[in-house]
Amino acid sequence: MGHALLEIQHLSKSFESDAKTVQALHNIELDVQEGEFITVIGPSGCGKSTLLRIVAGLDLEFQGSVTLDGRPIGGPGIDKGFIFQEPRLFPWLTVEKNIAADLSLRSSEVRRKVDELIELVRLTGFEKAYPKELSGGMAQRVSIARALLRNPRVLLLDEPFGALDAFTRAHMQEVLLDIWQRNGTTMIFVTHDIDEAVFLGNRIVILKSRPGEIRAKMNVDLPHPRKKVNSSFQTFRYQVLSEFEKVDELNWGESGAGI
Repeated sequence: MGHALLEIQHLSKSFESDAKTVQALHNIELDVQEGEFITVIGPSGCGKSTLLRIVAGLDLEFQGSVTLDGRPIGGPGIDKGFIFQEPRLFPWLTVEKNIAADLSLRSSEVRRKVDELIELVRLTGFEKAYPKELSGGMAQRVSIARALLRNPRVLLLDEPFGALDAFTRAHMQEVLLDIWQRNGTTMIFVTHDIDEAVFLGNRIVILKSRPGEIRAKMNVDLPHPRKKVNSSFQTFRYQVLSEFEKVDELNWGESGAGI
């Protein structure tokens, strides 16, 4: 681990809805070290995606400070890669051209990097394929490769595997871990899946909602490769689940449910 690459201090975010103020995030404090893989988990509506959008520079209306490499985030840029829940590929471009996007494959440097990334995300042989010819997992790998081509300082992933079947999802988790281990890219990954959070992350951030606050930060001291059936994995999973259930109980209590 190196210096604190990303620093989030006293971050709060509110929305106006039906003439009411809804607080999406409240006093979020988080330092992300260079090379970390952070997984963020919490109930629906706790502000996970809002947090990612702020870090990405897609939402600048907030209180507090968010800095990357010591500089305030003032908008989107190539230093922050963002992977959405759906691939968002250009349907008229091939795999290699989708990865290159606005860069020319005629450049020997771009060509080299694109070829390396195609191999890294395990799409060799599909360079000339169009999005309609790809499975959901393959299309999402193209999105990841496109983001990595710009060498982002941090890669932000908003439930990127949520729409995939269980087998493809497990495969994509392995692919993403391989990318992280080989490239050392700092990643922040939002998920609803506790198993996914434990399998991928070296630190888990658990959010509660109403308002969105950090309930717990847990270091995942499990060696790689991780096996979900191992007793150590299941023991840690139970610890995360226990924290998550406390969040659920807290949210129900605060909303007045069950009274």
